Amino acid sequence: MEYSVESRNVSRTFKKGKNEGIEGTVRALDDVSIKIRSGELFGLLGPNGAGKTTLIKIFCTLLLPSKGSAYVGGHDVVKDADSVRRIINMISGGETPGYGILTVNENLWFFSQLYGMRGDIAKGRIKELLEAVGLADQGNTRMNRLSSGMKQRLNVARGFMNDPEVLFLDEPTLGLDVISAKQIRGYIRKWVNTQPQKTVLLTTHYMAEADELCDRVGIIHAGRVVACDTPSNLKDMMKNKTVFQFKVAGESDFTRLNSIKGVVGLSWTHHIESDLSTLKVVLADQAAAPEVESALRQPGSKILSLETPEPTLEDVFIHLVGKGLE
Repeated sequence: MEYSVESRNVSRTFKKGKNEGIEGTVRALDDVSIKIRSGELFGLLGPNGAGKTTLIKIFCTLLLPSKGSAYVGGHDVVKDADSVRRIINMISGGETPGYGILTVNENLWFFSQLYGMRGDIAKGRIKELLEAVGLADQGNTRMNRLSSGMKQRLNVARGFMNDPEVLFLDEPTLGLDVISAKQIRGYIRKWVNTQPQKTVLLTTHYMAEADELCDRVGIIHAGRVVACDTPSNLKDMMKNKTVFQFKVAGESDFTRLNSIKGVVGLSWTHHIESDLSTLKVVLADQAAAPEVESALRQPGSKILSLETPEPTLEDVFIHLVGKGLE
């Protein structure tokens, strides 16, 4: 078996809901082909609505592809779904990890029995995983008394419970604080490094998460994979591009900058509390920089700082599709 996870020209369309008042279909995936080797931690990086979750659900046998084929562990996800389900697990951000009236220990024990685990092995795994996700002191706490962040950590423990051959992580650190997210990322990386036969497919819109964890990253936009390589090779695409990051007082519609020759794409966020905008502009070369600065120095607007940061995966995304991940 050459690849642990593979999709071949997979497309998925959905009918629009009747209450939307519009007839037709929505194409969530458009001719997606990816190949993930055994032992690889592969990331799909893209904004919400790009098709990441749809692809994971197809691999997990929760959705059928409208076109194309997909394989996990050498098994066809449509023709041999039961074999796929025996070797996988899935963790989704924001998902309820069990039953509210059960304790943390009871929830994990319940899932261990669904997975057919021996009692002594299950008890050892529960102890190990609760320590790994920082819930060792919450074993006897009912799930409905946990904070949302603790519930997500329990969800992560549940996903590792059966020690799957292939693990699908769909925004696994969603809702976690910085420290908890770092702890979870460390466990994921350690799990793959110490068991080279394991495979992980991670979806995220956090650039730093993809950069830190993944051996290779596929960048997905509007249902299509627009680039796929190692994080370092993807960032090398920016060698001949210039990235400027501005801090600008106030809020503005910066899309007008797209009309300037040499502007490849841009992205910005506005911080309400400080009333500051952080604007990132990708240029084909530095020649367009003076015109960009001039356009930003409009009456009522003030540039507070200008930096030329090291290229990130978001810069690659902006370069490829003309806008950021928001």
